[in-house]
Amino acid sequence: MEKPVKKGDFVTKKEAGISVTHSHAVTHGHAITHGYARCSTNEDRQDINRQTRELKKQGVERVWLEFEHGDTISKEQQKLMLNAAEPGDTIITLEVSRLARSTKQLCEIIDIIRDKHLRLIIVGSITMDCRDGQMDPMTEAFLQIAGVFSQLELSMIRERVRSGVENARAKGKQLGRPPVSEASIPDKFYRYYSQYQDGSINLSELARLTRLSRPTVYRYISILEGAETHE
Repeated sequence: MEKPVKKGDFVTKKEAGISVTHSHAVTHGHAITHGYARCSTNEDRQDINRQTRELKKQGVERVWLEFEHGDTISKEQQKLMLNAAEPGDTIITLEVSRLARSTKQLCEIIDIIRDKHLRLIIVGSITMDCRDGQMDPMTEAFLQIAGVFSQLELSMIRERVRSGVENARAKGKQLGRPPVSEASIPDKFYRYYSQYQDGSINLSELARLTRLSRPTVYRYISILEGAETHE
């Protein structure tokens, strides 16, 4: 049974849009097979775990995890992976949309794959092998077309969301999360909050004990500290 992604498995963490890389050391002297997995939120681990399992089945030696939106211009872990890749290395991902949801960004990645003599594998779909410095024009065209459809899909999703929001507003519905107050903070948070206040546990331990995400814990602490200030 595969273990879920956990903190101990990875290094390099960025708080805003958490991104992590696998801790396995790169062995120089032979071609490395890199795996790239991405999902759009730092609170949903299910999909990133699935991607990691599938990549490992493909023989990936080093997994790079990214928690960013597909059309984000700067993807820290993707940039690190492309910089770390040496001529002859292979990069594997499950879908074109995992790499980018922007045709421009995808074309930039294709250029890097070609210039660094790498091989890119989209599992069950497209393989672009530039390890000999050559690129098959037909493969490049198919990859770019896939990128166009990926960008189109994202645009359609956003349009449906925008339309739904406007429709809900027209009907007078309240949108977004209900406002959080002291009364709505769950009891499990209060159970350990006093230990955080007296320094017995730190914020990470508070999040683990309450089974809440760090952003949620930050928000609850801010509400309670604000209330204490106004008392």
